[in-house]
Amino acid sequence: MAKMRWSESCIPTLKEDPREAEIPSHKLMLRAGLIKKLTSGVYTFLPTGFKVLKRIENIIREEMDDAGCQEVLMPILHPEEIYEESGRLKSFGPELFKLQDGRKRTFALGPTHEEVITLVARDEMRSYRDLPQCLYQILTKFRDEIRPRYGVMRAREFIMKDAYSFHVSDESLDVTYRRLEKAYCRIIERCGLDFRVVEAESGYIGGNESHEFMVLADNGEDRILSCDCGYAVNLERATASEKDEKRGAPGTGAFKEVETPDQKTVGDVASFLGVTSREIVKTLLYRSGEKNIALLIPGDREVNGIKLVRILDDPEIRFLEPGEIKEFTGGPVGFSGPVGLPAGTSIYADNLIGSFDSMIVGANKEDMHLRDVVAGRDFEIAMSGDFTMAREGDLCPKCASKMNKSNGIEVGHIFKLGTKYSSAMKATFLDDKGKSHPFIMGCYGFGVSRMVAAAIEQHHDEDGIIWNPAIAPFDVILLPLNTNDAEVMKVAEEIESGLHERGLSVLTDDRSLSPGVKFKDSELIGIPLRVTIGKKLKDGKVELFQRATRQVDDIPVGDVLEKILEFAGD
Repeated sequence: MAKMRWSESCIPTLKEDPREAEIPSHKLMLRAGLIKKLTSGVYTFLPTGFKVLKRIENIIREEMDDAGCQEVLMPILHPEEIYEESGRLKSFGPELFKLQDGRKRTFALGPTHEEVITLVARDEMRSYRDLPQCLYQILTKFRDEIRPRYGVMRAREFIMKDAYSFHVSDESLDVTYRRLEKAYCRIIERCGLDFRVVEAESGYIGGNESHEFMVLADNGEDRILSCDCGYAVNLERATASEKDEKRGAPGTGAFKEVETPDQKTVGDVASFLGVTSREIVKTLLYRSGEKNIALLIPGDREVNGIKLVRILDDPEIRFLEPGEIKEFTGGPVGFSGPVGLPAGTSIYADNLIGSFDSMIVGANKEDMHLRDVVAGRDFEIAMSGDFTMAREGDLCPKCASKMNKSNGIEVGHIFKLGTKYSSAMKATFLDDKGKSHPFIMGCYGFGVSRMVAAAIEQHHDEDGIIWNPAIAPFDVILLPLNTNDAEVMKVAEEIESGLHERGLSVLTDDRSLSPGVKFKDSELIGIPLRVTIGKKLKDGKVELFQRATRQVDDIPVGDVLEKILEFAGD
């Protein structure tokens, strides 16, 4: 193991937060010299940051290998035809990086590798005897993020571990799925992070079951609902569920029109009529395929667009434009309702609409609403479903307790793909009777570069990063305060050599700078243990500082190696 001296290393620390950085991990990765920006969403990992990446990668490899997976390396450059074959070219949309070769053939820079690995299975796994198999890689991926931000958290180029499994049955897939779920938990636990496994939407990857692995962090982009019983779910996936309480007034008589001049929002209408938003129902109008549809949701809720697309199986569904609403309903935006819509209009309703005795809705006339409207009497619902965004306080589907909201950073996502890709790409195997079947597949992604940022988001303070020893760039930093003092440097070199012999990685700050600068830089880059060799050396002691706890101990020089090994072991 080579000795590392700061004076000979590329660790360009900064005193101030860069103006471009918004969240702690982005600020600290730039300030601590872990990364350097090339262009929007594209970063160079400098030596210290790269060391963290490699340690995370090593943990991932160990756990994936222990789970029975085999490492491969697939191409980054993908011919466009494979996305046409899988039917995923359109769903990727503008996020897919495209380029042309000299013969005008179109290629994509790999965002994921479902298509590539399916081709491998199609050609190389022909019999049930070849299954199950799980193949993985750690590779740079590319997605043309419209709004790259937060440093490597949402980048256009990033490092990901992706794995793919192939099976003869759903039961076989479930065994591997649960094994990889446990492996992911061990990876994050070994990195020293607090996390939740949550039910999730599958998105453009596809599949009928998926789970995300969320590192808890105040600045996480994802919202999680969780319960003390252990259940957790991504807010996009969560079911909106309330206590069985009725909404609206009892529907005792026919509905009646009420004037609501220029009251277009739920809040405006509620205030004007002296009611709460819980008594109002919003009517949202969409175009799906060749028809218009109406969606009813409670006035105090918001529609979940992801659920809407999934339930209606229409990724191109869109809101009606104001002119279209006027033509369709006869009224302007803000006054739409389910009563009197054109014949044949499909009216969908969120499940919570069933809790309304009666409701206030738009009258499809300017400055007019209807009171005491009753579903089933005044209009018919074609289908009910879970269309709204869940929120804190909604009921846990497992135990019916109220759920709490927290923020998380998605570092892993696993999917049961089923036959989505194998059927589309005609990737089949022969069973024991010689009959052909499409492979049943699983997919397992883990964000390696994002994990670096997630670790910093969860573990930092006002002075800098606090690395868990398992992923720290170095185990120990040595600070000889006076590099011109021969005795100080002699002791530093002896400790350095002793630590190297015992397999620990050491950074020696041999720069001729003030102690204050050295202390600040050491805390900024967050190495778990710091040994300061300074004035106390005249008493035969050095100072041992633990970054996470800020505990300081004066240790006899002769005992320092033993103490460091003791702390490192802990």
